[in-house]
Amino acid sequence: MSSNDIIVSLDIGTSKVRVIIGEVNNGVINIIGVGSADSEGIRKGAIVDIDQTVQSIRNAVDHAERMVGIQISDVYVGIQGNHIGLQTNHGVVAVSNEDREIGEEDIERVLQAAKVVALPPEREIIDLVPKQYLVDGLEGISDPRGMIGVRLEVETTIVTGAKTAIHNLVRCIEKANLRIAGVILMSLASGQMALSKDEKMMGTVLVDIGAGSCTIAVFEQGSIVATSTLPVGGEYVTSDISYGLRTQTEQAEKIKQKFGCALIEDAAEDQRFKVMRMGSNVEKEFSQVDLTNIIEPRMQEIFHLIHQEVHRLGYGEKVNGYVLTGGSVTMPGTLALAQHELESTVRIAVPDYIGVRDPAFTSGVGMIQYVSKYMRNRSVSVPKKSTSRKAGTASTSKPGLFERLKNMFSEFI
Repeated sequence: MSSNDIIVSLDIGTSKVRVIIGEVNNGVINIIGVGSADSEGIRKGAIVDIDQTVQSIRNAVDHAERMVGIQISDVYVGIQGNHIGLQTNHGVVAVSNEDREIGEEDIERVLQAAKVVALPPEREIIDLVPKQYLVDGLEGISDPRGMIGVRLEVETTIVTGAKTAIHNLVRCIEKANLRIAGVILMSLASGQMALSKDEKMMGTVLVDIGAGSCTIAVFEQGSIVATSTLPVGGEYVTSDISYGLRTQTEQAEKIKQKFGCALIEDAAEDQRFKVMRMGSNVEKEFSQVDLTNIIEPRMQEIFHLIHQEVHRLGYGEKVNGYVLTGGSVTMPGTLALAQHELESTVRIAVPDYIGVRDPAFTSGVGMIQYVSKYMRNRSVSVPKKSTSRKAGTASTSKPGLFERLKNMFSEFI
């Protein structure tokens, strides 16, 4: 990477599409622009209408471009869903240099060797995450560059996804006149931002509760070991409010954001609001306690399902804590309720950057952090283009910025 680069992340969620522009200056990340738009064409985290999704992406990109005065051409896009699968694989190569010093080419070759795996025809490799390298049998190496050896091995986690879901995502981004610089698993990106090194080592569950789905990722020994997606999220709470107060969904969402509370103990009886009921011109008054009586059971159910799913994945007893993120965890009382239902230590992860201090931005900011680290330490193949272009000027990046990046995804773009 050059000393001053622009990275753009695209997070396509069920309720919002978010574009975050990050500037990497000598290894320090600054968030210089944020764009968001209401998400249309997405249900439970999956694309159900290409044209509506394309329009939502364009709206979010336009918003971010106007904020910063930069024309966005290339983006890193996050992917998630219940079609994502993880499997481990091993790669081995002989060191090619005469002096036996391990270089970039050797690392690239061993990663390509680890990619050779039998996959069903409907699945595609999204990413390759090295867990550790081995040089002549010596384990636990995170970066073997410059080391002397004869035999180089790598143990990796291969992230795979359904071709249909991946190609629909690609189609949306291409129709929005953007180029894909790389595709990143959302859970890996969020983990980069939300989890400390110790949390990744000791066994932690990262839970991203969005509007339409809830993504669970288990980290252990410094790497992601399991992932799952539940089709529940903040939309279900909104739907319950809509039924309970007999009001429109849009109105229910506004009430949830302004007066919502996840714990009855924290709700105030004197906090009152009026709601226009469906089929009537008359407003009815409710208290925050009335609202919380609707919200708490659904939030309890969501955390109960998360707890069940972690046990189903086989990590119920191995977990040392939960980290929550996503737009649906900002409601007051959520943390206390989660600690009670999950029977473990729980904290909420918030990005520590001006303008994005909200759990809803964790994935987008995490992608920028992941890419900035990824560029220095990993080889991935992407289109050899700049990440973004300043309006009316040449590329802000040096030529060949991505030449060393070999992302698995480029094979079918």
